[in-house]
Amino acid sequence: MSRADHDRVIALAALLQASSLVRGIAQTGQVDPDAFAACVVSLLKIDADSSEAVYGGMSNLRLGLRLLCEHLRRPHDMEITRYVISLLVLERKLARRPDLLRQIRAGIETSLARLRQVPGADATLMADFTGLDTLAAGFAELYTATISTLTPRILVNGKPLYLTNPANQSRIRALLLAGIRAAVLWRQKGGGRLTLLFRRTALLAEGRRLLAMLP
Repeated sequence: MSRADHDRVIALAALLQASSLVRGIAQTGQVDPDAFAACVVSLLKIDADSSEAVYGGMSNLRLGLRLLCEHLRRPHDMEITRYVISLLVLERKLARRPDLLRQIRAGIETSLARLRQVPGADATLMADFTGLDTLAAGFAELYTATISTLTPRILVNGKPLYLTNPANQSRIRALLLAGIRAAVLWRQKGGGRLTLLFRRTALLAEGRRLLAMLP
């Protein structure tokens, strides 16, 4: 196992996890709090020491690792695949827009500054769904002001009952921004189309290894 493949698996698992949660909210109005927290909080980890640190440890990517193993073995969920591809395409377009990158970083730093004014906020975010929704609302606005200006825009399929709910809209947009963050990590670690073609077996092996190590 190479360190590069290890980091790529983490990034791809996070991308799949965010995409899966978007689909779940759109179709059922429900979201796994822990998986959601890992994605949203990852946006605050601007200068993390490692790929694992971005997501607070591998256990927070259990859903993504499971999906990664399933998709690398035999892709079957085309809705999730569509979101993943769309996010990867948008990340490449975002990389050519330094103005939007600066705006996103400034928005994230503003959220960090607000959190630092609340004692113990960083430690309680993962367990506080209300606090996460407040954070997600801010990231949703950031997504609308930046990523939504790029084309093609991501079309989220689901039931109108859930898609018209303001809280769900914020969660979905925050998750899409988290998906972009995962796509950035994937590219930073050398990920690309050829990686999936030529390193599929190695990525699958590493995904299975990490999944098997979880308690």
